[in-house]
Amino acid sequence: MSDDEASPTLDPAELEAYFALIEVSSLVKHGVEQQLRDAGDLSYVQFQLLATLGDAPDDSRRMTELADGVVYSRSGLTYQIGLLEKAGLVSRSTSADDERGVTVTLTATGRGVLAQVFPGHIGVLRELLLEPLARDDVDDLARILGRVRDHLRRNPPRSAKPRKSSATLGPASVSVPRVV
Repeated sequence: MSDDEASPTLDPAELEAYFALIEVSSLVKHGVEQQLRDAGDLSYVQFQLLATLGDAPDDSRRMTELADGVVYSRSGLTYQIGLLEKAGLVSRSTSADDERGVTVTLTATGRGVLAQVFPGHIGVLRELLLEPLARDDVDDLARILGRVRDHLRRNPPRSAKPRKSSATLGPASVSVPRVV
């Protein structure tokens, strides 16, 4: 075995890209989490769950679909849904098509919280991530990160693996959910 095989390395550009990704991710996530706490007393994962439900045609998804779309442990997801239910933002019920399944539905109160936090959320994303980029840069970033996301989703961690019985969610989008 050669020294190169025994000790894999990253070239300077690869290392710079990795460190930039980690630093940008941390800084953006910190800013987003702070805005979500201030505007709606939500954690990032709680916002992600509410936004996913708000994007669903009937404001509902099965727990397994939520778990498949969010990189979060199934037990952690159950805990977060419990907190959201206790706050009146979602409700849980037995799935109509499978009594063993659980459906989570966004409540009117939950939709109101989404409406309250979304303008600031979009503002923080524009300020922290999008403002320094030209339109072509945004398109390139979406294309590049989409390719990496798709690669990672082909062999996801257990918490992000779809179950055989559930429909997989498409790529996440940051769109403003319907506000009624």
